[in-house]
Amino acid sequence: MTIAVGDRLPDAELLRMGENGAERVPLADRLRGRRVVLFGLPGAYTGTCTSAHVPSFIRTRPQFAAKGIDEIICVAVNDPFVMKAWGEATGATKAGLTMLADADGSFTKAIGMDFTNPAVGFFGRSKRYALYAEDGVVKVLHAEENPGVCETSGGEAMLAAI
Repeated sequence: MTIAVGDRLPDAELLRMGENGAERVPLADRLRGRRVVLFGLPGAYTGTCTSAHVPSFIRTRPQFAAKGIDEIICVAVNDPFVMKAWGEATGATKAGLTMLADADGSFTKAIGMDFTNPAVGFFGRSKRYALYAEDGVVKVLHAEENPGVCETSGGEAMLAAI
């Protein structure tokens, strides 16, 4: 079942690289009492994710902050080492985006956003989407029909919706 507006995001533990290696990040702690934009994408260093999706949130980060958004989180079914390197390579980390790894894909599966495309080596990856949540409850959800497109899930579209 795919997550929908009005649903509470499930508890999940994601990963990030800290000063002493991989760290668990309880998603509930990032959402509780906060206004958060979370976007998911098929994978770090992939074409549309790198050239369009992440840059759209880098460009719009100041406008989200002006609207009172506490944090923008990027989630991909990758390991935390890759997410850290990708955040640095794209400028996302410097821009203030939080890059989190859903290493085993459990969060992505729990919200019904997983897909598989063996032709390109994608197994249990994330569909492309963006959502806005208040205190962990989804208020806006934009999911792309095609993972190779970044239109409704981009930063500008989400900014216009909240």
